[in-house]
Amino acid sequence: MQLTIGSLDVQLQRKTIKHLHISVMPPDGQIRVAAPESMTETAIRMAVIHRIPWIRKQQANFAKQVRQSTREMISGETHYLWGRRYRLEVIELDAIQNIAHSVKLKGGKLILTISTGTSTADKLKILNEYYRTRLKARAPDLIHKWSEQIDVTASGWQVQKMKTKWGSCNIEEGRILLNLELAKKPLPCLEYIIVHELLHFKERQHNDRFKALLDTHMPD
Repeated sequence: MQLTIGSLDVQLQRKTIKHLHISVMPPDGQIRVAAPESMTETAIRMAVIHRIPWIRKQQANFAKQVRQSTREMISGETHYLWGRRYRLEVIELDAIQNIAHSVKLKGGKLILTISTGTSTADKLKILNEYYRTRLKARAPDLIHKWSEQIDVTASGWQVQKMKTKWGSCNIEEGRILLNLELAKKPLPCLEYIIVHELLHFKERQHNDRFKALLDTHMPD
């Protein structure tokens, strides 16, 4: 359901929850409200109006963030791995050579080897698979380490491209999801998201208990 509150466009969803939740979503500052089914529209509007200064601050923060330009997948373009910038070098070989498409980190560059005529979309898929491989190589040790420290059991984990979350978890199944984009961020970001999601096995909500647990395990 779409609400207009002053100059704000708000996406409203009613759920079987006790309290109203307001979220400002990247990258464009879209406002989402999850409200209890019994809450009146007037009460929802008043709650949103009360949080307008906070909403505007979040939207301003998103607007100031540096955005990656549209990926053309050409030589000289900048891409990131574990928070470091690398220049992309695209090597095109004749398709009749039956080459294996690949991405390698060499000489401070990301070397993308493809057959001539490979589309931009397919180049991006190849690069994303490289990110997936690198993320899958790093995550298991961190998940094992923090599962022991937090004293929880993660029965499984997956890498998935997500638009609005860095990670999520299924508490009933004991599984966590990690955003593919984390491979582009500094390694401590991946570690933080893993700890964050594992702690939800002990506390579902982002309440004071959850924050206390997070402060205990990651005081910095």
